[in-house]
Amino acid sequence: MPLFGTDGVRGLANGLLTAELALHLAQATAVVLGQGRSAEARKAEGRRLTAVVARDPRVSGEFLSAAVAAGLASSGVDVLDAGVIPTPATAFLIADHDADFGVMVSASHNPAPDNGIKIFARGGTKLPDIVEQRIERALEWERLQPTGAGVGRIRRFADAEDRYVLHLLGSLPHRLDGLHVVLDCAHGAAAGVSPETFKDAGAQVTVIGAEPDGLNINDGVGSTHLDVLAEAVVRLGADVGIAHDGDADRCLAVDAQGNIVDGDQIMAILAVAMKQRGALVDDTLVATVMSNLGLHRAMEDHGIRVLQTGVGDRYVLEAMNEGGYSLGGEQSGHVIMSEFATTGDGLLTGLHLVAEMARQGKTLAELASIMTVYPQVLVNVRGVDRDGVSDEGVQEAVAVSTAELGDSGRVLLRASGTEPLVRVMVEAADEHTARAHADRLADVVRERLAL
Repeated sequence: MPLFGTDGVRGLANGLLTAELALHLAQATAVVLGQGRSAEARKAEGRRLTAVVARDPRVSGEFLSAAVAAGLASSGVDVLDAGVIPTPATAFLIADHDADFGVMVSASHNPAPDNGIKIFARGGTKLPDIVEQRIERALEWERLQPTGAGVGRIRRFADAEDRYVLHLLGSLPHRLDGLHVVLDCAHGAAAGVSPETFKDAGAQVTVIGAEPDGLNINDGVGSTHLDVLAEAVVRLGADVGIAHDGDADRCLAVDAQGNIVDGDQIMAILAVAMKQRGALVDDTLVATVMSNLGLHRAMEDHGIRVLQTGVGDRYVLEAMNEGGYSLGGEQSGHVIMSEFATTGDGLLTGLHLVAEMARQGKTLAELASIMTVYPQVLVNVRGVDRDGVSDEGVQEAVAVSTAELGDSGRVLLRASGTEPLVRVMVEAADEHTARAHADRLADVVRERLAL
């Protein structure tokens, strides 16, 4: 199986992801990314390559980021060690410092024993698949082994957080004065920087999930466990709750009544606000095929086109870059605002969401009411031929459900990319109808595609 997945290299720390692998990946990255036109130009000027290295607070990040830094420095790359900062901060700093590339050591929303290595190109952009494949092949190539003055230096990126905070504050269209925000930092990379930024923007801030010990990241808190945040918002009488995941590249929210506001609703709010101030390029929002039908309906009502992509923020990014669009994201809370970021940024998203509350003088529930969320039922059908979704009998069943649902629902069948599994997703005006169609289609998939 390929080493790189949909979001870098990820696995059990000291299982799949060892210090040795981290070191060799860094050395291979130096070989591949040191061959570009800009890299060669720097070498011609007598300058070494520079990389930003950062991590989330999980305990294995200490030895893995050290191994990455060692691999880069041993290959002649100067390393700026930014310490514990969010993934989007790393991407921003690569561009802001004009570094040649960067590495983030994080497993995002995964539990603490896991970790990952995510590599960004110059400008803080994600690597294309073909470049990741070259890095993987380069693990077998001859390594760069300069000696003497040719080896890289490792230095602390002393003002990394300050640069990122100033960037976030400078992006805001409105201050947050008068609003009480509860922040759930998932005991992750946002624990230091997010509370500071929201306070500097004018909000009254209560913080939970901001005591990382290296082992408690995402443990019962954060964007994958919103019940803790919801309870705190209601108990404190706060205006809004903002939840990050372990590396803070996503944001979900909770309104004053404790209701969850997901990525689709957040995108709807931001899209309409951006259109009103002329910042939504071509009046287009980029979203995946899993986004709720209610998002499409709401955007139609406001004259906004929804461009659909495959599932995964990398596909959203690709479509945004190709069309030059300014807003895109996923239901999970990965929201990309390309005017200010090259990747999903949970702090940026949360700040702009709360700023919209302050600008309009409305509650989050009032803003979220712009979109009616259609009940969405997902059934994972296991032990089936995932390549058989185009089977005639399966497609006939899909056509029947699609016709019966009409404009009030939709059907989506997706094959898993890694296991014998087909995902059946149905949206409808009510949950009973969605469940009935999903179960019926799942039975057909089981019968027709059984292994």
